[in-house]
Amino acid sequence: MKSLTPLFTVAFIISLSLISAGCLQSDPGLTTPEQNNSLPPTQYTSNETLVAFVESAVVYVKEHGKEAALAEFNDPNGSFIQGELYIYAYDFNGTTLAHPIDPEKVGVNRLNETEGGVGMFLVEMNAAIRDGENFHRIAYINPTHDRRLESKLAYGVQVDDDWWLGSGIYTGPADPSLAAPVE
Repeated sequence: MKSLTPLFTVAFIISLSLISAGCLQSDPGLTTPEQNNSLPPTQYTSNETLVAFVESAVVYVKEHGKEAALAEFNDPNGSFIQGELYIYAYDFNGTTLAHPIDPEKVGVNRLNETEGGVGMFLVEMNAAIRDGENFHRIAYINPTHDRRLESKLAYGVQVDDDWWLGSGIYTGPADPSLAAPVE
């Protein structure tokens, strides 16, 4: 029994030293806002929240009609802007029907627009939605972050044969392979 006492004492001292030195952190490379107050708080929007947001917009169209719904979707102070989420609407020809963040684009056909890969996005999203695929990953200009090109997970739903609406979640720096070539 006497021979175990020094062993426990040494183990206790080593454990105490490791704890006080911070060597038992789960991931020493990570810092939290509590550890570094210079980091801005990060909010994440789940895919489920994105889907529910778009589906609520579809319900709004069915309850209020296309004209009233587009007016609400275009309202920068309306109920379809929630944090990073906002509803946009396009017809299948590429014309913007609603975009509360870029209102100058409403009524503009954007199929041939190259900035931020918008034209490519619309072609791909039109095809995906018509094929029943609602999610699409793109590189897109984030109008709320100095128009930087960022990765975005878009979700869209066909409203009828003529138009669709969607929203998206910005997920960080753009993957260069998703970006359209700049001409």
